[in-house]
Amino acid sequence: MRPEGYTDSKGRFSFQLGQNSFVVADASVGSNESVPGFGSQSGSGGAFNPMGGGISERDLTGCDIRASLVGYRSDQVSLVGRHYLDQPEIGTIVLHRYANVPGTTISITSLAAPKDAVKSFDKGREAVRKEKWEQARQYFEKAVEGYPKYAAAWYELGRTLEHLKDPAGASKAYEQAFSADERYLPPYIQLAAIAVEKRNWSEVVARTDLVVKLDPLNFPGIYVYNSIAQFNLQNLDAAEKSAREAVKLDTTHRFPDANRVLGVILARRGDFEGAAENLKAYLKLAPNGSAAQLAKDQLIRIEELAKATPAVSR
Repeated sequence: MRPEGYTDSKGRFSFQLGQNSFVVADASVGSNESVPGFGSQSGSGGAFNPMGGGISERDLTGCDIRASLVGYRSDQVSLVGRHYLDQPEIGTIVLHRYANVPGTTISITSLAAPKDAVKSFDKGREAVRKEKWEQARQYFEKAVEGYPKYAAAWYELGRTLEHLKDPAGASKAYEQAFSADERYLPPYIQLAAIAVEKRNWSEVVARTDLVVKLDPLNFPGIYVYNSIAQFNLQNLDAAEKSAREAVKLDTTHRFPDANRVLGVILARRGDFEGAAENLKAYLKLAPNGSAAQLAKDQLIRIEELAKATPAVSR
């Protein structure tokens, strides 16, 4: 369960658990949160319906609410122990600024878009919420026609074209997005994901390296992509380094595959103890994950190899 939403211009937010929404990857923020030179930011209080969308009190075990903004570390608010009749106000979430992170999930060039382009963009976003993809495409195309440096609109156009099963068109839109704003991270991330789907490992490495250069702190999933690509290119040192970085950065365990990938890499290197430890960590974090059965099979094989290795060495 990972619903996301945006703040408004004053940092206020609300959402209903159990309700899916179409959002920018890792960018659950509004348009003017980042103020250069300040040590911290804070989102204004948000409203929360704890039992909304069929979510029970038990479902909130281990649930936290946090903000996401490139270059910042978020405090978190625990939902454990909340009841149906509790006050829905959860308070303020504070963001603490990291130093020397040039990348951003908010496009600077997009903030200068003229009113007509913004109007088309907003209509496109509304069409996306209603899953009217062809209508959304037309609005986003109108937005970038009126303002070619509208990086956020190019990005949304790319996402829309992916839904319309046009990966080539989506890739071109993402490239236009980062051409319009080279520090705007979402299109780099989407291009990396497309390269993973194509199993173009050299391109995955190139795309993920760019993201890490712009922001080495806030995207553990990008390190997972990089690790998988490096592994398939037989660069085991680089693969292990990226997998370990993913595990270190993923303090909220949103990417359990980081442990599974690291386990496979360590097994290849003959570190069966470390491999087993990481596969067990994956299974604990994602017992019903799509790769759970594969991880179980791998763990059995690795434990067999661990038992056999001492006998072979004697």
